[in-house]
Amino acid sequence: MSAREFNFDGLVGPTHNYSGLSFGNKASSANAGLASNPRAAALQGLAKMKALADRGFAQAVLPPLARPDFALLARLGFAGTEAQSLGRAARQAPALLSAAWSASSMWTANAATVSPSADTADARVHFTPANLVSKLHRSAEPEATGRVLAAVFPEGPHFAHHAPLPASPQTGDEGAANHTRLCPRAGEAGVEFFVYGASGFDAAAPAPRRFPARQTREASEAVARLHGLDPRRTVFAQQNPDAIDAGVFHNDVIAVGSERVLFCHEKAFVDQAAVLRRLREAFPGELEVIEVPETFVSLADAVESYLFNSQLLARPDGTMMLVVPEECRRNERVARYLEGLATPGGTIREVISFELRESMRNGGGPACLRLRVEMTEAESKAMHPGVLLDEVLYGKLTRWVQAHYRDRLASEDLADPALVTACREALDELSTLLGLGNLYRFQR
Repeated sequence: MSAREFNFDGLVGPTHNYSGLSFGNKASSANAGLASNPRAAALQGLAKMKALADRGFAQAVLPPLARPDFALLARLGFAGTEAQSLGRAARQAPALLSAAWSASSMWTANAATVSPSADTADARVHFTPANLVSKLHRSAEPEATGRVLAAVFPEGPHFAHHAPLPASPQTGDEGAANHTRLCPRAGEAGVEFFVYGASGFDAAAPAPRRFPARQTREASEAVARLHGLDPRRTVFAQQNPDAIDAGVFHNDVIAVGSERVLFCHEKAFVDQAAVLRRLREAFPGELEVIEVPETFVSLADAVESYLFNSQLLARPDGTMMLVVPEECRRNERVARYLEGLATPGGTIREVISFELRESMRNGGGPACLRLRVEMTEAESKAMHPGVLLDEVLYGKLTRWVQAHYRDRLASEDLADPALVTACREALDELSTLLGLGNLYRFQR
C-alpha cells in the first residue's frame, strides 16, 4: 500500500530560553544564562519547514505546550496566586522556575515513538508519548503531549494512542530520538530500530561514565510490544557509551536513517559490526549503510556540528537529500566530508543547510525539531488538516510569531506575570488558527 512520510515540526514556543537544564547536552550547558531570541527561533524553524514543503515534502506543525507549568510549580511547593508562585520560585529556586518555563517541547523528536500501520499487528499508526524522566523540565510534558497527538491523530480505525511508560529510571524513554524506521519504500513493511543507552536492571552492562544514558533497553522493548511489532523486524542496539560521554545524548546525534539508508558514525553503537549485520538480516531488501570514519569526522566534530542530527529525506526518484544545520558548513572537517558526500551517482545527491542557531544553541538541530509520521492516503485524510503547512498557513504563522514573540528573553523575565499573560494570549490565538479548539488547560 502506498504511503507518504510527513514531518511534524515543533513550533518553537514564545518562552524559548537558555536555562542550561539538560546535563549531557553540551550546547545547552555552554549557553546557559544567555539571553535568547524566541522570535528568531520560531522564524528559523518555520523557514526550514517552508523550504522543505516548497520542495514537495509533506510538512506539518505541532503547537508548543503551554508554559509556565503552574501545576509543576504547585507540586514543588510554590502555591498561592500565579504571581506569588512565580515570585517565590524566582527567589528560592530559580532552576525550578526555569524548568516550569521550558520550551523544550519544540524538539518533537522526543515527543513520542511512532510506528506506521505497515509494521503494526492491527494495521494502525501507533503513538507512545515519551516519559522523558531523565530531566525534570521534560518529565512534565508527556500528558500534554498526549493531548496534542490525540487532537491531531484521533483515536479510532487509523490511529492508536498509548499512555507514556511508567515514570521510572528503569523505563526511561526519550521517544523517536532513539528510534529509526528503515524500509524499502514508504508504505512497505520495514525494520524498527531501537537504540538504548543502558539497561535499567543489568548493572554489569556497559554504561557511560560522564553523562547519563537517557534511554533504557526495557523502555524500547516495552514500546515495541505496545505497538505490536514483529520481533523478526525489530532490532535493539546499545549506543556506544563513549559517544554518550562525548555529548551524544540521543542516538539522533550520531545516526539518522530513512527508507533503505542508514547514515551513522563508526562509533555509534556497541559492537557495531554485529548491529549492522542484524539490521541487514532483518531488512526486507538491500540496506545501504553510510558509515562515517572517525578519521574523517571525530565524535567531537559530530557533536559540535550536529552532522548526524540531520534530516535524511527520500526523494521521489529514490535518492536522498540531507538537511543539515549551518554549523556543518562552519566546521572545516565536516564541511570537507560533506563536499565529497553528495555526488551525481551516489545515494545522497544533495546536501542543504539551514540557519537554526537559536535551536542549536540549546542543543537541538534539524532532526530534533521534527517527528516523522508515515501515513497512507486514508490515514492522512483522517488526521486533523489544520496543522498541514502550506503557503497560507506559513503566512499566518509568520505574522502570528511577529505579533506575539519577544526578540529577547532573559532569566529575570521569567518572574514577570505579564509574560504569562502574553504567552496565553499567543497560544489562545494559535489554537484557533490551527483549528484545534480549546487545546490548553488555561482555555477551559
